Amino acid sequence: MAKKIIRKKSNRTSSKVKKDTRNRYNLETLRPPRGSRKRKVRVGRGIGSKLGRTSGKGNKGQKSRRGYSRRRGFEGGQMPLHRRIPKRGFRSPFGTTFDVINVQDLNVFPAGETVTPDLLRAHGFVRTRQQVKILGDGELQNKLVVHAHAFSGSAKDKITKAGGSFEVLV
Repeated sequence: MAKKIIRKKSNRTSSKVKKDTRNRYNLETLRPPRGSRKRKVRVGRGIGSKLGRTSGKGNKGQKSRRGYSRRRGFEGGQMPLHRRIPKRGFRSPFGTTFDVINVQDLNVFPAGETVTPDLLRAHGFVRTRQQVKILGDGELQNKLVVHAHAFSGSAKDKITKAGGSFEVLV
């Protein structure tokens, strides 16, 4: 015969008493949202923790030792890329860079106009505050007085051939 198990009632309030659900949030029931408080992983605390013994660093080798950090560009002893590629060219510390404009771009200005770097910036031909150089691509139809920091030989010829003049700025 099976014994009948009798459960003893506890002294706590019975479940029949209705709880007050109007004020669910008060100082006793405040808790952070689920998932917002994640415990930090404690490595090296036994094999049952999944990150015990080697603490997720693998077996032996330089990368498993404490204090390891490889320098930028290190390729494990192989000759790094920045040393395998040959060095090329030379950049002069005294070199100057120019914003270049071709002679054909100056055709938008009316005949007799004095073209300066400031005027070229105002019309959007030059976008930076660098020096301006005029190159000789295209043909010039209008007689212009052109002021710039440098001119190519063909640009000088085409400006004078159109009846204009040029002046080199310092």
